Order: sequence, then C-alpha cells, then structure tokens
Amino acid sequence: MISLDASTPTATIATQSAQLAVLLRQRRFAEALAAGQALHTQAPARREVLLYVAIAQRFLGQVADALNTLATLEHHHPGFSRLYEERGHCFVALKRAPQAIEAFRHAVTINNALPGSWNALEGLYRMTGQTADRAVAADNAATLRALPAEVVSATGLFLDGDVDTAESRIRAYLLQHGNQVEAMRLLARIGIARQVLDDAELLLAALLEMAPDHWVARAEYTEVLLRLQKYAEARRQVEQLLRQDPANRARYLGLQASALAGLGEHEQALNVYQTMLQGSSADAELHLFIAHALKTIGRGEAAIDSYRKALAIRPGYGDAYWSLANLKTYRFTDEELDQLRALQADPQVGAVDRYHLAFALGKALEDRGIFDESYRHYMIGNGLRHAENRYVPEVIETNTRQQIEVCTPEFFAVRRNYGSQAPDPIFIVGLPRSGSTLLEQILASHSQVEGTQELAHVQQIVAKLRGRDPDLTNPRYPRILADLTETESQDLAAQYLAAARSYRTNKPHFIDKMPNNFRHIGLIHLMLPRARIIDARREPMACCFGNLKQLFAKGQEFTYSVEDIARYYRTYLDLMQHWERVLTSTILRVHYEDVVDDLEGSVRRMLKFCNLEFEPQCIEYHRTSRSIRSASSEQVRQPIFRDGVEQWKHFEPWLAPLKAALGDALQRYRA
Repeated sequence: MISLDASTPTATIATQSAQLAVLLRQRRFAEALAAGQALHTQAPARREVLLYVAIAQRFLGQVADALNTLATLEHHHPGFSRLYEERGHCFVALKRAPQAIEAFRHAVTINNALPGSWNALEGLYRMTGQTADRAVAADNAATLRALPAEVVSATGLFLDGDVDTAESRIRAYLLQHGNQVEAMRLLARIGIARQVLDDAELLLAALLEMAPDHWVARAEYTEVLLRLQKYAEARRQVEQLLRQDPANRARYLGLQASALAGLGEHEQALNVYQTMLQGSSADAELHLFIAHALKTIGRGEAAIDSYRKALAIRPGYGDAYWSLANLKTYRFTDEELDQLRALQADPQVGAVDRYHLAFALGKALEDRGIFDESYRHYMIGNGLRHAENRYVPEVIETNTRQQIEVCTPEFFAVRRNYGSQAPDPIFIVGLPRSGSTLLEQILASHSQVEGTQELAHVQQIVAKLRGRDPDLTNPRYPRILADLTETESQDLAAQYLAAARSYRTNKPHFIDKMPNNFRHIGLIHLMLPRARIIDARREPMACCFGNLKQLFAKGQEFTYSVEDIARYYRTYLDLMQHWERVLTSTILRVHYEDVVDDLEGSVRRMLKFCNLEFEPQCIEYHRTSRSIRSASSEQVRQPIFRDGVEQWKHFEPWLAPLKAALGDALQRYRA
C-alpha cells in the first residue's frame, strides 16, 4: 500500500508525484485522484500533478473534469506536449474525432517522441479516411517502435524541457548498452541545449562515422559547427547535404548561406538568400538576413529596403527595428517613431521583441534630441536583457588576477622559444565600442593587410585548455599555461593559423579584431610571439555608455548594467596595465580620441608599429570597399568626425551612477 503523507518532511513534491505515477500504473485511479488533488493544493502549478489528476479523472469517467484540469495545466505550461496528448484521449472518449486529431497533432508538433499520440493518430486517420496522413503517422510510430524504449522516453523528456532527467537516463543507457546512434544524437542535443558545444561536436562527429547517411544528424552537426564559428568545415558538411539529400534542399540553403557569411563571402551568401526568397517571399526572418548581408557589403539603401520588407510582413519585429537603428545613420520617420512607442507599450509584445524595440526607441529618440526619454528606453532594454543573462563579474575578475599571477616576466623569459615565429596576425583588442572597427578599417586599407573579422579561434583554444565544468573559484585556465610545452605551444599556433586561413587571401598580414582577446594576451604571446597587438582604448564614460546603448547579437553580457560594464572596464585596465609591463614591445595602445584629433599621425604610428610602410589610402580608409560585420560598419564608411567623442555628455544628468562605479578609471585610463 502506497501512502502519500504530505506532512512527512521527507515526502517531497517530486517523491509524491512519482508515487502518483505508480498508483496510475496500478490502475488505482480513485486513490490517485484523491492523492493528486491533495498534492495539487500544495503545488498548484506542478505540471505532472495536474496531468496525473486529469488521467485519473478520465479513467474514472469524469472526462469534463479532466478537460477542465487540462485547461488549468495549459494555462501554466502551454508548451507541455503530454497535456495535449491527454486532451486527445479525452476527446476520443467523447467520440469527438476532429478535436482528438487536433490535440494529438499539437502534441507531436511539440514532441515527436510520443508513440501513443502517433498510434492514436494512425487509428483516427484510418477511421476518417485520411490516407496520406495515416501513412505519415504510421511511419512515425514505426520509427519510434524501432528504437530502444529508454531512448524514446529520454527524448520525450528532453523535448518537454526536462533536460536533467533526460540526460541522466540517456547517459545511463549509453553506459549499459554502448554506442547507439539516436542515444548519441540525443546526448549531443542536450549538449547543445546546455551550450556544451565542443561535446556536441564530438558526439555528432562520432555518430556520423557510424551512420554517414543520417542527414538529420549531419544538419545538426553543421549547425553546431556554425555556432562554433568553424565555417569552413560547416560549408563542407552542407555541400555534402546538398549533394546527397536534395529533398531537403530548402533547409540546407539556410545553413549554406550562414557558412558563406561566416567566411566573409557575403555576395555568395546573398545569392543563396535570394534563391531562398523565391519560395519564401513572406518570410520576415529571411528578409532580415538579406538586409544584414547587404549592410555588411556596404549596400545601405538596399539593406534599409529589406529591413522594411521584414517589418511589412511582421509589423512588431523588434530585431528589424533595432537593425535599422543599429545602422547608426538611419533616422526613423514620425510614423515609425509612433509605431515604436505603441509597440513598446503593448503588453502582448514578447520579451525578445520588447528589448529590441527598447534599444531601437532609445536610438530614435536620441537622434531627435529627446535625451531623457531616450535614456529611459535604453535602461528598459538593458534591464530586460540583463534579466536573462548569466554574467558573473567575479569569474572575469578571478581570471584577471590569475593571468597576472601566472604570466610574469620570468614566465615569458623561460619560454622565449615557444610558439610560431609567423608575423602574420595583428590583434586589435579592447572593449566593444572603443573604436576598434575604425582601427581595423584603417589597417585593412593597407595593401599588405587582410581585414577578416572578430575571429573566435583564440576563444576556442581557451575553451579546450579550460576543459569542461571548470572550478570557477580556481579554474584550470590560465593555470594550465604553465604546463604547456614548447611543442604544444607550436601546435596551438599552427591550429590558430590554419583556422584563420579560411578568412585570408594572399596578403602577408591579417587582422583578428575580437575585442575580448585582451583577456588572453598571455596565451597569444606563447603561441605567436611576433604578433602585433593593438589596444583600442576609449575614454571610459564614452566607452561604457556606448556599450549601454548597444544591443549585441550575442555575447558581451557584461554590457547590460551600469555596475557590470564599469567593473569590466576597471578589470580591463588592470589586465592591460599588466600586459604593457611584461610585454612592452608587443602592445601598442591607441586612444580613439587621439585618432580623431590627429588621424595621419595615428595612422603612421600604427603602421610603424606593424612594420608596414605608410600608404595614403589608410588615411582615406572610408573609401576602402570591404565587408564589415560590426555595429560601426556604416560609420567607418564615412570620414572621421569629432561629434561622436562627446555624445555621452547629452546623457550626463543621468550618468552619475556610472561615474561613481568607474571611480579612478576616469583618470587612470590614460596612465
């Protein structure tokens, strides 16, 4: 006899829920209903409790009550597939086939690992004479029957959001039974959901060795490669998909375009997007991607037209509004401004659209000189974005302290022969919104220098050195730098240079403009001691407020609160002071304000540091035609202007907290 004693301290909600499931399996429905209703009073929104109550009600013939319970469940958990499956069973009990079909279809749309729903659909389609749909349902049911029950169950849990339980079950299955394709694929999908992309990459690569014709897994592998910015390999994978699985060509074209864009081949990516548009002219996201590509190659007016097409299809599309604002040169019309305000006030607008709209509205109002309202909307956007990120300042500060402890002058002195002697890379580091894109454009105007983009290769090497599940209080990296051998440092350098090759032509030098690489200058010097490193630095108020006004496509989570950005800037100064002390001849600091005040002098200074002859086109950098992916792309296609240096002062009445948080950084950034 199972007892559900809620008064027992150890009788947790989870334990009692599990006991409810046992009662249902034993067909003790009256006991299950009574216990479930009692448990519901303790946990009124617990999804499995509501589901079990509904199941008990249905088996007891209380179908109307079951449907009411499911309505409550839907209110709390509208994405839970099992509620729709149970609703389908209720409608079957009421002999209402159309509603049952709709419910089961909704269930499998959310979670295609529901054998009961597919079997029910097969029977309902047979009964209603829907032959084609019956065949699809039968095929899906047969696919699930062919899989181990443990894999199907874990997949269902994963698709319903119970990632922890799904992972524990699928790992246990793999330990007991060894490699199984769909189990490995599920574990990779869990890795993707947890952002453990390196593990997902390895799992999917191993899976494809076992099952090279598994096109779904190959597409997922390609998506992981894209997220890891391994664009050359992603392109090879998608080319194989297009050759060998032409039936799904439409899906693969999107992957192909992303790989081409990642490699800087934006004209080719644009051609692919245009091909996709022929069959999807009403796809707002596709118009957005086309606009991004047009912006990157300098076709600003065409980009604006595509952003507007996206808005015509989806009027509340926050990303399209923000993308227009993010051109920095676009000015919203009165009608567009009214629409932005209306959308921002609409409670039906979702969180993602809302913070995009807030940043767009902040920029639109700033351009009109309505600074108080502009600031308010920038802060609304920051608040919404900050609420969903996982940034922990202490992690960066611990890394900085340990970089300083590990990477001493003595450390580098005994490793003088480490790494590759290749002089190819020029790293531009610093904070976002510090003028790094301007410096990149100046240097990339030189005949001997390739402008690439913000390459992720250093971060990928760091991720491998750090390993999985680092101890945040005493992380493996950067301590592991002390254990690297000379050969290992050379191997890492070769990996970096090989990865960068995909973005280069035949020019002897190339730029890596990943700002956050300032945190890894020690590693960079171990790998590439002849690399040039330029620190793009901007006055702290201008730089930090510039970041608070910017909504980044990904990463840079330290930019969404006054306290976080100020702490990050101070940490940046601490670490750069250390690097300048121990690697004096390797680093050149360039202040944005100096470039504005003396462009030619600054250009000559940078070129001399990089061992490059002066070329006048570097001063006429805005005439250089090249792809630029950063938020400043349109600005650096114009001659330099001084207005941007002190734009932050329009907001000075509201920036006292930022000044206080920056503290002595306001003086020592020039020290």
